[in-house]
Amino acid sequence: MRHTRAVVSGVLTGIGTAAFVDETVFHQLLHWHHFYDKSTTDIGLVSDGLFHAGSWLAMVAGLVLYADVRRRGTLVPRAWWGGLCLGLGGFQLYDGTFQHKVLGIHQIRYGVDLAPYDWTWDGIAVLLLAAGALLLARAARTAPRAASPRTAPSTTPRGR
Repeated sequence: MRHTRAVVSGVLTGIGTAAFVDETVFHQLLHWHHFYDKSTTDIGLVSDGLFHAGSWLAMVAGLVLYADVRRRGTLVPRAWWGGLCLGLGGFQLYDGTFQHKVLGIHQIRYGVDLAPYDWTWDGIAVLLLAAGALLLARAARTAPRAASPRTAPSTTPRGR
């Protein structure tokens, strides 16, 4: 794929964003679960901190790569947005299937019927993945535009 750096930047930023939203909303604000719920609350809080640090590492890496792609003049916005959607949806589907169901390290919520939560969580993930795939397909069909090099401000006097 000719837009690989833009896509990877979008994916990393999407993973970081999805993890940040998950951590902030479900772990900290709603107190529905911790990243690791199979031990004590203290272990759950430590696991949340490690999860939060990992999400920010992904975000920083994605944004540094984004800045590099922009600096090079090779940013293809549609490819970046496609990667972002893939990162968001991929993280969410991985979390909802592998972490919730296969490993069972936590659930979205406890003491309620999980089916509506699981269907909503995974359904949104699939929609995000489909949107990302569509954007990437469209970006692949788009002819690359000539990059405009960044130039230093003009120092020639005007009006002479």
